[in-house]
Amino acid sequence: MRDSIARLITWVLSVLAPSTRTPGKHSAAYLTDRPAAEPETVSPWARPWTGPSAETVRGIFHAEETDGLNPDQRERWRAVAFSELGLDYDFPTVNIHAVRRTVAA
Repeated sequence: MRDSIARLITWVLSVLAPSTRTPGKHSAAYLTDRPAAEPETVSPWARPWTGPSAETVRGIFHAEETDGLNPDQRERWRAVAFSELGLDYDFPTVNIHAVRRTVAA
């Protein structure tokens, strides 16, 4: 008896107000009407480290070959060592210390 009453009520509601009824959240009609979800951005911390290891970088910065070089030559030597690894080591090409001046205010 309950089944027939429930079917009768749903039929009457579908006849009286067909446009106001929205599909349920777990129905196929609801899932097809929704726009595609945006892909989630991948965190850069989720992938493995792609740069050189700490030992490699430490070896470049503490190399014995750079002991007798002045600071500009030492920076250029480091840039060459990093470029051999396929990395870009951006060192200042302008002597920034000569540009800095103390201005009397």
